[in-house]
Amino acid sequence: MLKRVLSGDLPRSRVLATVLIVIVVALALAPFAFPGAKALNVAAKICVFIVLVASFDLLLGYTGIISFAHTMFFGIGAYGVAIAITRMGPTWAAVAAGVAVALLLSFALSLVIGLFSLRVKALFYAMITLAVASAFQTLASQLSDLTGGEDGLSFKVPEVLTPGFSLVERPFLGVSLNGKLLSYYLVFAATVVLFLVMLRIVNSPFGRVLQAIRENEFRAEALGYRTVAYRTASNVLSASFATLSGALLAIWLRYNGPDTSLSFEIMIDILLIVVIGGMGTMYGAVVGSAMFIVAQNYLQDLMKLASNAASGVPVLRDLLHPDRWLLWLGVLFILSVYRFPFGIVGKLRVRALAKR
Repeated sequence: MLKRVLSGDLPRSRVLATVLIVIVVALALAPFAFPGAKALNVAAKICVFIVLVASFDLLLGYTGIISFAHTMFFGIGAYGVAIAITRMGPTWAAVAAGVAVALLLSFALSLVIGLFSLRVKALFYAMITLAVASAFQTLASQLSDLTGGEDGLSFKVPEVLTPGFSLVERPFLGVSLNGKLLSYYLVFAATVVLFLVMLRIVNSPFGRVLQAIRENEFRAEALGYRTVAYRTASNVLSASFATLSGALLAIWLRYNGPDTSLSFEIMIDILLIVVIGGMGTMYGAVVGSAMFIVAQNYLQDLMKLASNAASGVPVLRDLLHPDRWLLWLGVLFILSVYRFPFGIVGKLRVRALAKR
Protein backbone atom coordinates (compact mmCIF):
# COMPACT_ATOMS: atom_id res chain seq x y z
CA MET A 1 0.00 0.00 0.00
CA LEU A 2 2.75 2.43 0.97
CA LYS A 3 4.71 1.51 -2.14
CA ARG A 4 1.68 2.36 -4.28
CA VAL A 5 1.14 5.69 -2.49
CA LEU A 6 4.78 6.60 -3.09
CA SER A 7 4.58 5.50 -6.74
CA GLY A 8 7.16 2.77 -6.13
CA ASP A 9 9.79 5.34 -5.17
CA LEU A 10 10.62 4.23 -1.62
CA PRO A 11 13.28 6.06 0.45
CA ARG A 12 15.68 3.08 0.05
CA SER A 13 17.43 4.01 3.29
CA ARG A 14 16.31 3.36 6.85
CA VAL A 15 17.88 6.59 8.04
CA LEU A 16 16.17 8.57 5.27
CA ALA A 17 12.84 6.86 5.98
CA THR A 18 13.18 7.75 9.66
CA VAL A 19 14.03 11.38 8.86
CA LEU A 20 11.06 11.67 6.49
CA ILE A 21 8.68 10.16 9.04
CA VAL A 22 9.93 12.56 11.72
CA ILE A 23 9.44 15.56 9.41
CA VAL A 24 5.95 14.52 8.28
CA VAL A 25 4.80 13.72 11.82
CA ALA A 26 6.28 17.00 13.10
CA LEU A 27 4.43 18.96 10.42
CA ALA A 28 1.20 17.03 10.99
CA LEU A 29 1.32 17.71 14.75
CA ALA A 30 2.98 21.13 14.59
CA PRO A 31 0.04 23.11 16.06
CA PHE A 32 -0.06 20.78 19.09
CA ALA A 33 3.62 19.85 19.47
CA PHE A 34 5.09 23.31 18.88
CA PRO A 35 2.73 25.94 20.30
CA GLY A 36 3.21 29.55 19.32
CA ALA A 37 2.65 31.71 16.26
CA LYS A 38 6.28 31.60 15.12
CA ALA A 39 6.49 27.80 15.18
CA LEU A 40 3.25 27.49 13.20
CA ASN A 41 4.48 30.04 10.64
CA VAL A 42 7.72 28.09 10.25
CA ALA A 43 5.81 24.83 9.76
CA ALA A 44 3.51 26.43 7.16
CA LYS A 45 6.51 27.91 5.32
CA ILE A 46 8.18 24.48 5.25
CA CYS A 47 5.04 23.03 3.67
CA VAL A 48 4.93 25.76 1.01
CA PHE A 49 8.62 25.36 0.22
CA ILE A 50 8.34 21.59 -0.07
CA VAL A 51 5.94 22.07 -2.99
CA LEU A 52 7.96 24.96 -4.45
CA VAL A 53 11.33 23.20 -4.25
CA ALA A 54 9.91 19.87 -5.48
CA SER A 55 8.44 21.66 -8.49
CA PHE A 56 11.86 23.18 -9.23
CA ASP A 57 13.50 19.77 -8.80
CA LEU A 58 11.10 18.44 -11.42
CA LEU A 59 12.65 20.98 -13.78
CA LEU A 60 16.31 20.92 -12.71
CA GLY A 61 16.88 17.55 -11.10
CA TYR A 62 14.77 15.40 -13.43
CA THR A 63 14.96 17.30 -16.73
CA GLY A 64 18.25 19.15 -16.38
CA ILE A 65 16.78 22.60 -17.13
CA ILE A 66 18.19 25.60 -15.26
CA SER A 67 15.56 28.31 -14.85
CA PHE A 68 15.60 31.52 -12.82
CA ALA A 69 11.94 32.29 -13.53
CA HIS A 70 10.56 29.92 -10.93
CA THR A 71 9.76 32.66 -8.45
CA MET A 72 7.77 34.42 -11.18
CA PHE A 73 5.30 31.53 -11.28
CA PHE A 74 5.35 31.39 -7.48
CA GLY A 75 4.43 35.08 -7.44
CA ILE A 76 1.72 34.62 -10.08
CA GLY A 77 -0.03 32.12 -7.82
CA ALA A 78 0.21 34.40 -4.79
CA TYR A 79 -0.91 37.50 -6.70
CA GLY A 80 -3.73 35.57 -8.38
CA VAL A 81 -5.32 34.76 -5.02
CA ALA A 82 -4.55 38.19 -3.53
CA ILE A 83 -6.00 40.17 -6.44
CA ALA A 84 -9.07 37.94 -6.80
CA ILE A 85 -9.99 38.18 -3.13
CA THR A 86 -9.30 41.93 -3.06
CA ARG A 87 -11.65 42.47 -6.03
CA MET A 88 -14.29 39.79 -5.38
CA GLY A 89 -14.30 39.57 -1.60
CA PRO A 90 -13.21 36.83 0.83
CA THR A 91 -15.10 33.92 -0.70
CA TRP A 92 -14.13 30.46 -1.90
CA ALA A 93 -15.29 31.47 -5.37
CA ALA A 94 -12.69 34.25 -5.33
CA VAL A 95 -9.98 31.81 -4.21
CA ALA A 96 -10.94 29.38 -6.98
CA ALA A 97 -11.04 32.16 -9.58
CA GLY A 98 -7.66 33.49 -8.48
CA VAL A 99 -6.04 30.07 -8.63
CA ALA A 100 -7.64 29.31 -12.03
CA VAL A 101 -6.53 32.60 -13.61
CA ALA A 102 -3.04 32.23 -12.12
CA LEU A 103 -2.72 28.70 -13.52
CA LEU A 104 -3.86 29.87 -16.97
CA LEU A 105 -1.35 32.74 -16.95
CA SER A 106 1.45 30.46 -15.76
CA PHE A 107 0.53 27.90 -18.40
CA ALA A 108 0.66 30.51 -21.17
CA LEU A 109 3.94 32.08 -20.00
CA SER A 110 5.71 28.76 -19.35
CA LEU A 111 4.53 27.42 -22.72
CA VAL A 112 5.82 30.48 -24.57
CA ILE A 113 9.11 30.47 -22.67
CA GLY A 114 9.48 26.75 -23.28
CA LEU A 115 8.73 26.82 -26.99
CA PHE A 116 10.92 29.83 -27.77
CA SER A 117 13.74 29.39 -25.29
CA LEU A 118 14.34 25.67 -24.74
CA ARG A 119 15.82 25.36 -28.22
CA VAL A 120 18.82 27.43 -27.14
CA LYS A 121 21.72 26.30 -24.97
CA ALA A 122 21.29 25.95 -21.22
CA LEU A 123 23.21 29.11 -20.32
CA PHE A 124 21.22 31.30 -22.71
CA TYR A 125 17.96 29.78 -21.47
CA ALA A 126 18.92 30.57 -17.88
CA MET A 127 19.67 34.17 -18.83
CA ILE A 128 16.37 34.50 -20.70
CA THR A 129 14.39 33.23 -17.71
CA LEU A 130 16.29 35.61 -15.42
CA ALA A 131 15.40 38.56 -17.68
CA VAL A 132 11.73 37.54 -17.81
CA ALA A 133 11.54 37.11 -14.03
CA SER A 134 13.18 40.51 -13.43
CA ALA A 135 10.79 42.19 -15.86
CA PHE A 136 7.79 40.58 -14.16
CA GLN A 137 8.97 41.71 -10.72
CA THR A 138 9.36 45.28 -11.99
CA LEU A 139 5.91 45.12 -13.59
CA ALA A 140 4.34 43.89 -10.35
CA SER A 141 5.95 46.76 -8.44
CA GLN A 142 4.74 49.41 -10.90
CA LEU A 143 1.14 48.27 -11.39
CA SER A 144 0.15 49.64 -8.00
CA ASP A 145 -3.57 49.89 -8.85
CA LEU A 146 -3.69 46.15 -9.45
CA THR A 147 -0.95 44.68 -7.29
CA GLY A 148 -0.55 47.27 -4.55
CA GLY A 149 2.94 48.18 -5.78
CA GLU A 150 5.77 47.91 -3.27
CA ASP A 151 3.28 47.85 -0.39
CA GLY A 152 1.59 44.72 -1.71
CA LEU A 153 -1.95 43.59 -0.94
CA SER A 154 -3.43 42.71 2.44
CA PHE A 155 -6.73 40.86 2.21
CA LYS A 156 -9.21 38.75 4.11
CA VAL A 157 -9.74 35.05 3.55
CA PRO A 158 -12.98 33.04 3.79
CA GLU A 159 -14.38 33.25 7.31
CA VAL A 160 -13.74 29.59 8.08
CA LEU A 161 -9.98 30.26 7.75
CA THR A 162 -9.87 33.32 10.02
CA PRO A 163 -8.63 33.19 13.64
CA GLY A 164 -12.02 34.47 14.78
CA PHE A 165 -13.80 31.34 13.52
CA SER A 166 -14.07 28.61 16.18
CA LEU A 167 -15.02 24.98 15.66
CA VAL A 168 -15.57 24.44 19.38
CA GLU A 169 -15.42 26.77 22.35
CA ARG A 170 -12.95 24.81 24.45
CA PRO A 171 -9.33 24.30 23.39
CA PHE A 172 -8.13 20.79 22.55
CA LEU A 173 -4.77 19.84 24.09
CA GLY A 174 -4.22 23.51 24.82
CA VAL A 175 -4.81 24.57 21.21
CA SER A 176 -7.77 26.63 20.02
CA LEU A 177 -9.61 24.86 17.21
CA ASN A 178 -10.07 27.98 15.12
CA GLY A 179 -9.78 29.08 11.52
CA LYS A 180 -6.01 29.54 11.78
CA LEU A 181 -5.69 25.85 12.60
CA LEU A 182 -7.92 24.94 9.64
CA SER A 183 -5.84 27.22 7.42
CA TYR A 184 -2.66 25.41 8.46
CA TYR A 185 -4.13 21.98 7.83
CA LEU A 186 -5.39 23.15 4.44
CA VAL A 187 -1.80 24.06 3.55
CA PHE A 188 -0.48 20.79 5.00
CA ALA A 189 -3.04 18.61 3.20
CA ALA A 190 -2.47 20.40 -0.11
CA THR A 191 1.29 19.92 0.32
CA VAL A 192 0.91 16.16 0.83
CA VAL A 193 -1.38 15.79 -2.20
CA LEU A 194 0.74 17.95 -4.53
CA PHE A 195 3.97 16.23 -3.46
CA LEU A 196 2.51 12.77 -4.10
CA VAL A 197 1.28 13.92 -7.52
CA MET A 198 4.76 15.14 -8.43
CA LEU A 199 6.25 11.91 -7.12
CA ARG A 200 3.88 10.04 -9.41
CA ILE A 201 4.85 12.19 -12.40
CA VAL A 202 8.60 11.62 -12.04
CA ASN A 203 8.09 7.85 -11.63
CA SER A 204 5.78 7.54 -14.64
CA PRO A 205 6.95 6.73 -18.19
CA PHE A 206 6.86 10.49 -18.83
CA GLY A 207 9.25 11.02 -15.92
CA ARG A 208 11.60 8.30 -17.22
CA VAL A 209 11.82 10.13 -20.53
CA LEU A 210 12.66 13.36 -18.71
CA GLN A 211 15.49 11.60 -16.91
CA ALA A 212 16.73 10.17 -20.21
CA ILE A 213 16.76 13.69 -21.67
CA ARG A 214 18.70 14.90 -18.62
CA GLU A 215 21.32 12.19 -19.02
CA ASN A 216 21.74 12.43 -22.79
CA GLU A 217 19.44 14.60 -24.86
CA PHE A 218 20.87 13.49 -28.21
CA ARG A 219 20.40 9.81 -27.38
CA ALA A 220 16.79 10.44 -26.30
CA GLU A 221 16.16 12.27 -29.57
CA ALA A 222 17.74 9.41 -31.52
CA LEU A 223 15.33 6.99 -29.82
CA GLY A 224 12.43 8.96 -31.30
CA TYR A 225 11.41 11.21 -28.41
CA ARG A 226 10.61 14.82 -29.23
CA THR A 227 12.84 16.33 -26.57
CA VAL A 228 11.62 19.90 -27.03
CA ALA A 229 8.02 18.79 -26.45
CA TYR A 230 8.98 16.86 -23.31
CA ARG A 231 11.12 19.70 -21.97
CA THR A 232 8.31 22.17 -22.63
CA ALA A 233 5.81 19.91 -20.86
CA SER A 234 8.19 19.67 -17.89
CA ASN A 235 8.48 23.45 -17.85
CA VAL A 236 4.67 23.85 -17.84
CA LEU A 237 4.14 21.26 -15.09
CA SER A 238 6.87 22.77 -12.93
CA ALA A 239 5.38 26.25 -13.35
CA SER A 240 1.90 24.99 -12.47
CA PHE A 241 3.01 23.42 -9.19
CA ALA A 242 5.01 26.55 -8.32
CA THR A 243 1.86 28.60 -8.95
CA LEU A 244 -0.13 26.41 -6.57
CA SER A 245 2.52 26.78 -3.87
CA GLY A 246 2.29 30.57 -4.27
CA ALA A 247 -1.48 30.39 -3.83
CA LEU A 248 -0.99 28.42 -0.60
CA LEU A 249 1.43 31.04 0.69
CA ALA A 250 -1.02 33.86 -0.01
CA ILE A 251 -3.87 32.03 1.73
CA TRP A 252 -1.70 31.43 4.78
CA LEU A 253 -0.19 34.93 5.06
CA ARG A 254 -3.30 36.85 3.93
CA TYR A 255 -0.83 39.21 2.28
CA ASN A 256 1.35 39.30 -0.80
CA GLY A 257 3.94 41.72 -2.12
CA PRO A 258 7.00 41.71 -4.41
CA ASP A 259 9.40 40.81 -1.60
CA THR A 260 7.12 38.04 -0.36
CA SER A 261 6.90 35.94 -3.51
CA LEU A 262 8.94 37.53 -6.32
CA SER A 263 12.23 38.32 -4.60
CA PHE A 264 15.38 36.86 -6.18
CA GLU A 265 16.44 35.86 -2.66
CA ILE A 266 13.68 33.24 -2.78
CA MET A 267 15.22 31.86 -5.97
CA ILE A 268 18.58 31.60 -4.21
CA ASP A 269 16.90 29.80 -1.30
CA ILE A 270 15.32 27.32 -3.71
CA LEU A 271 18.68 26.57 -5.31
CA LEU A 272 20.32 26.09 -1.92
CA ILE A 273 17.58 23.76 -0.71
CA VAL A 274 17.73 21.65 -3.88
CA VAL A 275 21.51 21.28 -3.53
CA ILE A 276 21.33 20.51 0.21
CA GLY A 277 18.49 18.00 -0.12
CA GLY A 278 19.66 16.36 -3.31
CA MET A 279 18.73 16.96 -6.94
CA GLY A 280 16.57 14.47 -8.77
CA THR A 281 15.23 12.83 -5.62
CA MET A 282 11.99 14.67 -4.71
CA TYR A 283 12.55 13.62 -1.11
CA GLY A 284 15.39 16.13 -1.09
CA ALA A 285 12.76 18.88 -1.21
CA VAL A 286 11.27 17.61 2.06
CA VAL A 287 14.56 17.19 3.93
CA GLY A 288 16.20 20.31 2.49
CA SER A 289 13.20 22.57 3.09
CA ALA A 290 12.80 21.44 6.69
CA MET A 291 16.50 21.91 7.50
CA PHE A 292 16.90 25.22 5.69
CA ILE A 293 13.73 26.92 6.96
CA VAL A 294 14.36 25.83 10.55
CA ALA A 295 17.96 27.08 10.37
CA GLN A 296 16.82 30.30 8.74
CA ASN A 297 14.35 31.02 11.54
CA TYR A 298 16.07 29.64 14.63
CA LEU A 299 19.80 29.98 13.93
CA GLN A 300 19.76 33.55 15.26
CA ASP A 301 18.15 32.40 18.52
CA LEU A 302 20.73 29.65 18.98
CA MET A 303 23.58 32.06 18.22
CA LYS A 304 22.22 34.53 20.78
CA LEU A 305 22.34 31.84 23.45
CA ALA A 306 25.84 30.80 22.37
CA SER A 307 27.03 34.43 22.31
CA ASN A 308 25.75 35.01 25.84
CA ALA A 309 27.43 31.80 27.02
CA ALA A 310 30.74 32.95 25.48
CA SER A 311 30.49 36.50 26.82
CA GLY A 312 33.84 36.11 28.59
CA VAL A 313 35.66 35.29 25.31
CA PRO A 314 35.71 38.51 23.19
CA VAL A 315 36.57 37.04 19.78
CA LEU A 316 34.26 34.03 20.09
CA ARG A 317 31.48 36.23 21.45
CA ASP A 318 31.72 38.49 18.40
CA LEU A 319 31.80 35.57 15.98
CA LEU A 320 28.66 34.11 17.54
CA HIS A 321 26.77 37.41 17.53
CA PRO A 322 23.23 36.94 16.10
CA ASP A 323 23.88 39.58 13.43
CA ARG A 324 26.36 37.16 11.83
CA TRP A 325 23.81 34.40 11.31
CA LEU A 326 24.07 34.64 7.51
CA LEU A 327 27.81 34.00 7.75
CA TRP A 328 27.24 30.81 9.71
CA LEU A 329 24.38 29.78 7.44
CA GLY A 330 26.83 30.07 4.55
CA VAL A 331 29.40 28.00 6.44
CA LEU A 332 26.80 25.32 7.13
CA PHE A 333 25.87 25.29 3.44
CA ILE A 334 29.51 24.89 2.36
CA LEU A 335 30.04 22.08 4.85
CA SER A 336 26.86 20.31 3.75
CA VAL A 337 27.90 20.49 0.08
CA TYR A 338 31.38 19.21 0.95
CA ARG A 339 30.04 16.42 3.16
CA PHE A 340 27.06 15.57 0.93
CA PRO A 341 28.09 16.27 -2.70
CA PHE A 342 24.96 14.48 -3.98
CA GLY A 343 22.74 16.05 -1.35
CA ILE A 344 21.61 14.53 1.92
CA VAL A 345 19.14 12.15 0.28
CA GLY A 346 21.67 11.04 -2.33
CA LYS A 347 24.33 10.42 0.33
CA LEU A 348 21.99 8.39 2.53
CA ARG A 349 20.87 6.28 -0.42
CA VAL A 350 24.46 5.61 -1.54
CA ARG A 351 25.43 4.65 2.01
CA ALA A 352 22.45 2.29 2.31
CA LEU A 353 23.30 0.70 -1.05
CA ALA A 354 26.95 0.20 0.00
CA LYS A 355 25.86 -1.72 3.13
CA ARG A 356 23.89 -4.28 1.13
